[in-house]
Amino acid sequence: MAQTEEFAAHVDAPCGPGDPSVGPVLERMRAFRSHWPERDGVAVFNRVYLAVTEELGRRIDHGEFPDRRSAVTLGVLFAERYLDAVETATAGSRPPACWRPLFQYRRHPGVRPLQFALAGMNAHIGHDLALAVVDTCRTLGCEPALLEGAFDRVGDILTLLEERIREDLMPGPDLLEIADPVTHLLGSWSLERARDGAWSAARLLWSIRALPSLTEEFTERLDAAVGLVGRCLLTPCR
Repeated sequence: MAQTEEFAAHVDAPCGPGDPSVGPVLERMRAFRSHWPERDGVAVFNRVYLAVTEELGRRIDHGEFPDRRSAVTLGVLFAERYLDAVETATAGSRPPACWRPLFQYRRHPGVRPLQFALAGMNAHIGHDLALAVVDTCRTLGCEPALLEGAFDRVGDILTLLEERIREDLMPGPDLLEIADPVTHLLGSWSLERARDGAWSAARLLWSIRALPSLTEEFTERLDAAVGLVGRCLLTPCR
């Protein structure tokens, strides 16, 4: 109980000058826009993720998150995992396995923009979100249960990502026929299931944090499994 009360007081306190802000991660995403052509697969995901992160920042500034500090910390650490993957790939090194399919197929002419967006969502939510929850717990010195409210609210904003993808990238009714492979891709991946899986993975990783070898093994297998799904989502459709 003492830890819960201490944490509640911590997250409800006003953010000070040294506290994290979504501003720096937004600037890094905006900088990427000038580096890639519009049709580039990573650029496709970056556009929609930037819009959602901007919305997160607006809602935080408007006071929609009672636990402001935990929401900002989770949002920033979550975004940084994507940004670090981009910078790793740009430097010629290997990003996490979950991101490799997107970087490998980013210029493939047979992959549609919708597929690039789904592959980015799969990597970021299926893998990065769980690790970001653990990062946030370590940063704030709390248990995952105390972040559940912030996790759910950030997750609600992530649904805007899916909505924006559907509005901007989904083929028109004349193209989205039952025989179109994209139709099947849309039904093969679920944001809600990915969020649920990320929360379960985060709780498990936190519970085994005192067992480094087991933690490493689970993290590597999660990374590989999410990467395999991403590769399937990027199957060329034309």
